[in-house]
Amino acid sequence: MNRPPRSAASSRPRLILKAGRERSLLRRHPWVFSGAIERVEAAPEAGGTLAIESREGQFLGWACYSPASQIRARVWSWEEDAPIDLALIDARIASAVRRRQRLLPTLNALRLVHGEADGLPGCVVDRYGELLVVQLLSSGAARWREAIVAALRSHTGAQQIYERSDADVLTLEGLPVEIGLLHGEAPVLPGIVDEEGLRFTVDAVHGHKTGFYLDQRDNRAQVRALADVDEVLDCFCYTGGFTASALAGGARHVTAIDASGDALALARNNIELNGLSAGRVDLVEADVFKHLRLLRDQGKAYDLIIMDPPKFAPTAATAERAARGYKDINLLAFKLLKPGGLLFTFSYSGGVSADLFQKIIAGAALDARVDARIVAHLGAGADHPVALNFPESEYLKGLCCSVD
Repeated sequence: MNRPPRSAASSRPRLILKAGRERSLLRRHPWVFSGAIERVEAAPEAGGTLAIESREGQFLGWACYSPASQIRARVWSWEEDAPIDLALIDARIASAVRRRQRLLPTLNALRLVHGEADGLPGCVVDRYGELLVVQLLSSGAARWREAIVAALRSHTGAQQIYERSDADVLTLEGLPVEIGLLHGEAPVLPGIVDEEGLRFTVDAVHGHKTGFYLDQRDNRAQVRALADVDEVLDCFCYTGGFTASALAGGARHVTAIDASGDALALARNNIELNGLSAGRVDLVEADVFKHLRLLRDQGKAYDLIIMDPPKFAPTAATAERAARGYKDINLLAFKLLKPGGLLFTFSYSGGVSADLFQKIIAGAALDARVDARIVAHLGAGADHPVALNFPESEYLKGLCCSVD
């Protein structure tokens, strides 16, 4: 590899690691935490490029700098002769789009760019037909906004690109909320997407995440395949993706619970949109934790339960508190399951690993005094790839459990 002259190397912005803290980067994990840093030289502005070096001067990667974040730098390129530039961003976008075209050629609603797993830390892009919804959730992604939009236009031909950089993680990054049109005309609301023969409304401007939970597509299909039962309970149902899937799969009755009346109104619309019988559904606006206890006290029992709560633990620091929440709702779910019933349970929390989540569910089953077994491990689809050097990209963890 050609190295720049010493004078050039010494004048460029550099982040020097403490002794021994280069091990994770040698395994190509792209994050550098503040505690691993010995010093920063010629620090760039937020989102600017710097070289990551070991204490001994070994080049480790080109990263975008995030001075307000505990994740102080995110590596975008591991090659010294391939710094972060327009060509790199264009190539990464092209590669991400090409992967989806090969693996999921018939879908009109899917994730096109999945952050670090596609070599673009903090950049998320979801496609809904001709509309792309972009989230730029790191200083580096935000700084390269124009280049990302230009590459998306070039490689997708999308007619509309809308930004929804409004996730809670922006506070941790010290970034402002950015919402608005980036290209084309404002999206028509609500949009409609097709999924496995079902149609769902998408509110790309006001809805959760980018307007729809694309990461649950495969799991909705699994629920549909197993829903030919009498009673289904859908907890944290949001706009009714699992509810509609269960009804389409033959469920005689579904109880769907969510704390948001607006979400339940959209769930009702989705049921009607698919010509499903509203008479087979009870849409309940309630606190899920409290309502589960009420159902338990009423002696209710269900053949299939979906437990799909919002993120309880965005970071590892909040994992202990989140674990209590996950255990409580899953303990109640196990108590409400009929013998032979199935529980689909999920965690979006980045601070809760798959191993910890499984231990939590095992503890819930033990406290509920049921014999339960895992019959399937669940996650997002192929449009949400998991980089082997970045296991954190597998943020959605799920289990399908049966009870005797």
